[in-house]
Amino acid sequence: MQYTTSFGGFLAATLATAGMVSAFPTIPPRVPVPVDAIAAASGSASLKQVRNNQYNGKSKHGTIALEKAYLKFNVMIPEDVSSAVSRIRSELLADLGHLADLAGIGRSKYKRSNGSAITTPQEYDVEYLTPVQIGTPAQTLMLDFDTGSSDLWVYSSATPSSDVKGQTVYDPDQSETSMQLPNATWSISYGDGSSSKGQVYYDNVTIGGLSVYPMAVEAASDVSAEFTSDTDIDGLLGLAFSKLNTVKPKKQKTFFEAAQNKLDSYLFTADLKAGAPGTYNFGFIDDTAYTGNISYTDIDTSGGFWKFSTTGYQIGDGDYESVPIHGIADTGTTLMLLPTNVAVSYYQSVHNSSYDQTQGGFVFPCDAELPDFSFGVGGEDGNTTVVVPGSYINYSPTDKTNATCYGGIQGDSSIGFAIFGDIALKAAFVVFDGEKEQIGFATKNL
Repeated sequence: MQYTTSFGGFLAATLATAGMVSAFPTIPPRVPVPVDAIAAASGSASLKQVRNNQYNGKSKHGTIALEKAYLKFNVMIPEDVSSAVSRIRSELLADLGHLADLAGIGRSKYKRSNGSAITTPQEYDVEYLTPVQIGTPAQTLMLDFDTGSSDLWVYSSATPSSDVKGQTVYDPDQSETSMQLPNATWSISYGDGSSSKGQVYYDNVTIGGLSVYPMAVEAASDVSAEFTSDTDIDGLLGLAFSKLNTVKPKKQKTFFEAAQNKLDSYLFTADLKAGAPGTYNFGFIDDTAYTGNISYTDIDTSGGFWKFSTTGYQIGDGDYESVPIHGIADTGTTLMLLPTNVAVSYYQSVHNSSYDQTQGGFVFPCDAELPDFSFGVGGEDGNTTVVVPGSYINYSPTDKTNATCYGGIQGDSSIGFAIFGDIALKAAFVVFDGEKEQIGFATKNL
């Protein structure tokens, strides 16, 4: 099969050369958000997410979310997915031009200035972000917590103004505790050939009242177009293992690893929600956040991920298939990507579903009743069955007619392992246990 690269670079370049006047709606300025964080105790921390101001759930698009997963794991994008993304983004550009015509602006009058940007709402697929304080005095940035990567990188004063569309930047010169790491650089490559890269500083980093110093902060001098379109995301905070860290010549610890000696227990938990802010806790387990027992299974850290195996899976009321699925728990990926045969089996249970090459994925009528998808996690101490509601799997309409919808379950294709992204993780209370190198799942009230 032939592969092509992402259309995101074209979109960014097109918008960068466009113009805009005040009659056309612009992205609103960033509004300072209160830091809803509590230092639960000296060796622990708890903090809630904050809603991304730019997120528009009604206009998210599954094909773009799938493309982002391919880009993140630096794999070639299948031709049908790339073609679908190209068409979708062309349609979005046409819609923007039509809106400009209605406003009497004219398509040639778009422009970007003063940190505002013309950006398609489909680019905003990260619904909730987490406030992090960097430096002394503290500079608060809104970061996307990502258990599928291991770099803490941020927009910085070294990021070219053409790449900053309203994001808050980290300025090491304004921090009394910053220190540049000599000869250290970082670079993250993506599946479309683009990259984000820059210099490395040691500075104080605080999450939920828990501070780590010195902590490696990767200050961006270049940012991939895949990120520049979302003005409320100031960077990513990786929570996988340092084997994945891209700093050279010496890899740096993640915040979780660096905080190990400060935590009462070397673990953190993710209690993500559907349509509401989730909570990350470090160093302790909130027994009120889940029901029943937490079932644990060993992880394979050889690749740097929180990789585990399920005991099996179940589609709707069908039989439980005792066939393990090997995958990673990844808060930085939206969709649930499963072995292709499992994804096919799931959609065989959905009336009038199909694999649509024009959409680059599995689709179905939006009014279809989707079965739940369940997977088991556990070991000698018992098994927990996590039930992902069918409503979570109905990810988004494919167009304005709301007739056909894109599935939150897709095949894992050439990635090499399954990805239990937000759609799956929102259905459970998840414990990331670094001390025992295990991951735990429990049911909760949804």
